[in-house]
Amino acid sequence: MDLDTFFVSVERLVNPMLAGKPVIIGGMSDRGVVAGCSYEARRFGVHSAMPMRMAKQLCSQAVYIRGDMELYSRYSRLVTEVIAEGAPVYEKTSIDEHYLDLTGMDRFFGCYKWTHELRERIIRHTGLPISFGLSGNKTVSKIATGQAKPNGELQIAATEVNHFLDPLSIRKIPMVGEAGYRLLRSMGVATIGTLRHVPPVMIEQVMGKNGLVIWRKANGIDPTPVQPYTEQKSISSEHTYDQDTTDMVLLRQTLSAMVEKLAFEMRSKEKLTGCVTVKIRYANFDTHSQQKHISYTAFDHILLDTVFGLFATLYNRRMLIRLIGVRFSSLVGGSQQLNMFEDTPEMAGLYQTMDRIRRRFGRDAVRRAGGIEKSTAGKVGASGLIEPKTESIFYLNNPSS
Repeated sequence: MDLDTFFVSVERLVNPMLAGKPVIIGGMSDRGVVAGCSYEARRFGVHSAMPMRMAKQLCSQAVYIRGDMELYSRYSRLVTEVIAEGAPVYEKTSIDEHYLDLTGMDRFFGCYKWTHELRERIIRHTGLPISFGLSGNKTVSKIATGQAKPNGELQIAATEVNHFLDPLSIRKIPMVGEAGYRLLRSMGVATIGTLRHVPPVMIEQVMGKNGLVIWRKANGIDPTPVQPYTEQKSISSEHTYDQDTTDMVLLRQTLSAMVEKLAFEMRSKEKLTGCVTVKIRYANFDTHSQQKHISYTAFDHILLDTVFGLFATLYNRRMLIRLIGVRFSSLVGGSQQLNMFEDTPEMAGLYQTMDRIRRRFGRDAVRRAGGIEKSTAGKVGASGLIEPKTESIFYLNNPSS
């Protein structure tokens, strides 16, 4: 089951005026990429992962939206909840895609009838268009879902698999990227049917073991099971600057904002992290990261100290920075426990109050001042880095609330 143009569909729920218009969602800077686009925009040649600068050249009349991942995640969870209520086994592979294993359901309801009714429930409950492909394995189901779009249903019986796959482009096969596509085209292979009749030994010689997997997929063979959905084990955030920078105040500001956002998300999900990773990418694209295991926590001030310490250790080349990121891993379920020697009940109460404000008025209703104003970020130490302040200063975005 695959949600159609998911980001765009959510934006159209929020703003019905976008219906029928070309809509492009992604980063707004020249370095940004297209995260999603409507079918109207695709007619101009726009597609996901395309540089935003190129998209603007192809479709200047489109409505451009930065996007709201928090909003999209909320709708994604709504869809997952509906699926989880009825599906015997399901696997969530992305924010907008699920695999369902309906083995045995045909004895009672009929797999197609059951899936059709599930799809209708999702549409009624969320208002989002969704398509499904029903077959005997993941590969054929995924390809069928793509053919069923927009907002459609398609069942491929076991006896119809080859007839369905043969005329399709080899681009439709999962795992066939740009390099693999060019290689197969150089061999004169354009359709799945042609690939299916190539001797597997030849494909393996040319493409290695992955080639053999692709050949099996072209023959409708895919024994990969549906893996039951499990909780995420990490959470991360990255930021690419419009211009490469060595502005330490700006870098600290970005780190503070990312930590605050991720920590709030963890507390909202009742998660704690036991490992912190900081990542930087220099202007020459050299990428480095460093991690540290810590006592499980979801408190901003503890995580900030760790993140600033890792960054101070990691950034030793004094080159322009292109990208910076933070990742919290080794996630476990649980609520924050007070540190007997450092934290106070007042500190825990402060976080609870801030989180209540955010849940009621939005994530940005109250923020740490160090993530907003350069003047409150700290002072320059002997190392040339901004030293963290020991106190916490918070900024209320809407005092009247």
